[in-house]
Amino acid sequence: MGSSDERAVLQLEDENLVRLEHFDRKASSLGTAPQRSYDLEADDDSHKSILYSIRRNINIFFFSNKLNILVPCGPLAILVDELTDQHGWTFILSLLGIIPLAERLGSWLFLLDLQLKIFTVGGLLNATFGNATELIISMYALKSGMIRVVQQSLLGSILSNTLLVLGCAFFGGGIVHSNKEQLFDKGTAGMNSGLLLMAVMCLLFPAVLHVTHTEVHFGKSELALSRFSSCIMLIAYGAYLFFQLTNQKNLYMPMAEEEDHIDGSADDEETPEISKWWSMLWLSVMTLWIAVLSEYLVNTIEGASVAMNIPVAFISVIVLPIVGNAAEHAGAVMFACKDKLDISLGVAIGSSTQIAMFGIPFCVVVGWIIGSPMNLDFQMFETATLFMTVLVVAFMLQDGTSNYFKGLMLLFCYLIVAASFFVHIDPESIQDKPQKHIG
Repeated sequence: MGSSDERAVLQLEDENLVRLEHFDRKASSLGTAPQRSYDLEADDDSHKSILYSIRRNINIFFFSNKLNILVPCGPLAILVDELTDQHGWTFILSLLGIIPLAERLGSWLFLLDLQLKIFTVGGLLNATFGNATELIISMYALKSGMIRVVQQSLLGSILSNTLLVLGCAFFGGGIVHSNKEQLFDKGTAGMNSGLLLMAVMCLLFPAVLHVTHTEVHFGKSELALSRFSSCIMLIAYGAYLFFQLTNQKNLYMPMAEEEDHIDGSADDEETPEISKWWSMLWLSVMTLWIAVLSEYLVNTIEGASVAMNIPVAFISVIVLPIVGNAAEHAGAVMFACKDKLDISLGVAIGSSTQIAMFGIPFCVVVGWIIGSPMNLDFQMFETATLFMTVLVVAFMLQDGTSNYFKGLMLLFCYLIVAASFFVHIDPESIQDKPQKHIG
């Protein structure tokens, strides 16, 4: 009896084991198939997500701004240059092709700053990309030996930012907010004005040496002084950046605090629509395309001057900087109309400071490296123009208030400067003949 019971128990256990093994195989078979199908669906979804992201970013890049209608002008400029000898048309098409790229470069850089949420990094990115168009054009002109074009285009960028861009910002903001005086941080404006005056001093001494013929070694002392002063200017600009990025109450804090107090609708307008990695990719693509068009632009400046009977000085000081400052111009006016004058001031005056304390001395050092005699002697006419401009702007900024009349005065000053360069004959320019501009 006991043996039969034991056999029954053993048989029952064997049956249970068989059932458990069958259940495990069934469960494993049932679980494996859905996992594989889930992986396939996940892979398919990831591919669709990648394709959607690519299409979305391409649409944003090409169709998010009305100025992008000018993008085809770039390839057209290359075709016209390769197939014809119409330097005037090549210059105009290159200029038009650069306009949307310069605007997008500055706008996307600002959106990238907002997305990073790190204003110290934003300051370094601004120093790198903010004036990329002007620096790229200057590098190609310097490589081609067109030193005067480099000097005048950089000078024109400072004049354009301090008079035209800031003037439009003050005027637009004053019209929109005509019932009050807009306020901005006097400390930030004073520091930038001081750096601009330092740049004027560094440009003034080589010009005075050249005019008075008081060099110890004729033709060498002026160049040596320019290179020494450029190194000092770069060190000063590095110290300025270090002060910005390390000071607890740095110059970006007013912007950061103001951004934090913007209402939800404004946040939605200024929130970037693409990721920071896509932003960096498009910034690199736009910089490379600007570099390509800049080569055609620089190579046709002299031909365009002859074809359109316009002085090279006027093209370099007035026309080129307006294109390069398209982003600053649009951004400064937009923020001034939103009563964010600290940001407008940072865009306009900050960009001028970058060119004066970084762009100009950087070109001198690069010229030193490649054996080009690029110096800080911008001739007395240009230096005097810059000196008076910085003085006018410094007086406008000293009380920390803005209104439409101040903007109007700055715009009138820029019109006078533009008219002066239209009738100015550059003594070192071969193309500017007196008989071409008389009458």
